[in-house]
Amino acid sequence: MSEAEPVPDSAPEAAAAAILDALNATDSNGTEVLNVTAKFVATPEGTALAYGSLVFMALLPIFFGALRSVTCSKSKNSADMPETITSRDAARFPIIASCTLFGLYLFFKVFSQEYINLLLSVYFFGLGVLALSHTMSPLMSRIFPASFPNKQYQLLFTQGSGESKEEIVNYEFDTKNLVCLLISSVVGVWYLLKKHWIANNLFGLAFALNGVELLHLNNVSTGCILLGGLFVYDVFWVFGTNVMVTVAKSFEAPIKLVFPQDLLEKGLGASNFAMLGLGDIVIPGIFIALLLRFDVSLKKNSRTYFYSSFLAYIFGLGLTIFVMHTFKHAQPALLYLVPACVGFPVVVAFCKGELTEMFRYEETPPEEEGAKQDSSESEKKDQ
Repeated sequence: MSEAEPVPDSAPEAAAAAILDALNATDSNGTEVLNVTAKFVATPEGTALAYGSLVFMALLPIFFGALRSVTCSKSKNSADMPETITSRDAARFPIIASCTLFGLYLFFKVFSQEYINLLLSVYFFGLGVLALSHTMSPLMSRIFPASFPNKQYQLLFTQGSGESKEEIVNYEFDTKNLVCLLISSVVGVWYLLKKHWIANNLFGLAFALNGVELLHLNNVSTGCILLGGLFVYDVFWVFGTNVMVTVAKSFEAPIKLVFPQDLLEKGLGASNFAMLGLGDIVIPGIFIALLLRFDVSLKKNSRTYFYSSFLAYIFGLGLTIFVMHTFKHAQPALLYLVPACVGFPVVVAFCKGELTEMFRYEETPPEEEGAKQDSSESEKKDQ
């Protein structure tokens, strides 16, 4: 879900209470009406800067997450192994997401928003630190000099004993990873104490990049099922109800990217934000990453499907922002992104005569591939 309306900053408790009351009063365009202050009107420059920045930030985790997904699909480290989404998972996901969204909506209506957000802040603090650390790790490996004393560590949890021993966690890390964890913790404390929009975006970008990198669709058909289901989900919860907009504005967690429309007037202390939900980045992003891995599997030294879907995403997101700016109302971004991201590559595949090959492409989860290799090696030894 993409939203262009101001998202209030919730630092002082008194202001938070006043703003929360104002959230329940909207005019015919869905624009917040604040009785205590005049309605903020963004300048054309501020609006262009906010929208342009959101588009740029959305493209970063998709591009780099897709590239990293190719590498992590071959990883044997349990921390870097992707989670494979099957067609059954894809079919159930919109239902689970709808139940979760409506549950959060009820929680915000029944319980105090302050305490719910405090609990969520602590939870996302831990997740954000780990996600940002994992995102920074490859970059730090290039920055640190070769003379840096880099010690290796391993965190291993097993279950059972003897032949029945089973690995639960097998995480390998080094001193550079610990440095990344320390830096990420500083950002986490900054977010926890100040809820600053830059800290929010750092965590949001890390979540999005990790999602695109580590969530793998097993084939194109599964991707179409997932995107189609979430297409209906997004349209219903944005146009059919006020649930998604209410939760997005009440939910103080780095699950969205934000950029101030009044940055030019107020600097880093700006508080009137345009926002873009992480779901509008990760969901199309994992489909685009799948097409990149399909490109790699063709072994033609070409990235046709990746670039066509990437350009389609830019077109769909631009169309979302145009419609949102024209009608001054929150828009379900997947309404525009899904047809673009699925339609463009399918048309390209049809024109190239590779449509059947695209839909036949199947990815094997790393654990199953490893089991197959072990069984083949044991068979060779027996022979």
